[in-house]
Amino acid sequence: MSKISRGANFNSGNSRSVQTLSLPDLPYDYGALEPAISGEIMRLHHQKHHQAYVTNYNKALEQLDSAISKADASAVVKLQSTIKFNGGGHINHSIFWKNLAPVNEGGGDPPKGSLSNAIEKQFGSLEVLVQKINSEGAALQGSGWVWLALDKEFKRLLVETTANQDPIVTKGSALVPLLGVDVWEHAYYLQYKNVKPDYLKNIWKVMNWNYATQVYEKECI
Repeated sequence: MSKISRGANFNSGNSRSVQTLSLPDLPYDYGALEPAISGEIMRLHHQKHHQAYVTNYNKALEQLDSAISKADASAVVKLQSTIKFNGGGHINHSIFWKNLAPVNEGGGDPPKGSLSNAIEKQFGSLEVLVQKINSEGAALQGSGWVWLALDKEFKRLLVETTANQDPIVTKGSALVPLLGVDVWEHAYYLQYKNVKPDYLKNIWKVMNWNYATQVYEKECI
């Protein structure tokens, strides 16, 4: 399989000045994260699930544009939840793909530098942090995400969960996502069935801490 190149996330829409989303390309092959995450899961997750969020968001955005032009307040209000859900799905998954990397490209390597120091200072060790994230993920009822985030206001790290496709910013405007772990069943069920703790354990073998460190150093100024 040829390498999947990176791409832009936005294209010009056809409805007046509406800017529609497009599916971002992955920087690695679908099978590059095996055995931690199967190629079949990655293909379906990216091509079907993420694509559906993009498609549904674009459709809702064009409907919103039409409703606004008609001053249809009722329609505008009804579309808000659809836009939030699908827009959040796009935002979260766009981060998730960057949070992962093949082992031969640094996936699973522990964080270094300032982020490593911050983790040790706040949580005691990387192992304690990973255990906390895994516990939060295993305990999350229904579908959602577990995040390692930076609170820019207080310059501290925190572990937070969000329901459904809510992005981390819904928990606070100062929160910046460093790592997001998808705990929707579509992220693991084909491979791990109902044993979510095994998925949470193995995903760290392909976690891209280099990306998290770059975001942390950029935002923690």
